[in-house]
Amino acid sequence: MAAITFKPTALEHETRSALPTPEAAFHLSRAQQTLRLWAMREDGPLRPMRIHGRLAWPVAELRILLGVAA
Repeated sequence: MAAITFKPTALEHETRSALPTPEAAFHLSRAQQTLRLWAMREDGPLRPMRIHGRLAWPVAELRILLGVAA
């Protein structure tokens, strides 16, 4: 397993509108590659935005999926 290279912020305290794949994968307890597959296949429980060729996972949708209050 890869080491975490960021300091996780609890979703209820997150101020950004979208998270990069490593952080979204952390919150969902999934491998980063799983999220990339969801994006490629468009069959996952949420869909990312694509910003300059990078995936950005909406925090609002992550909160809904995980049942976290803002």
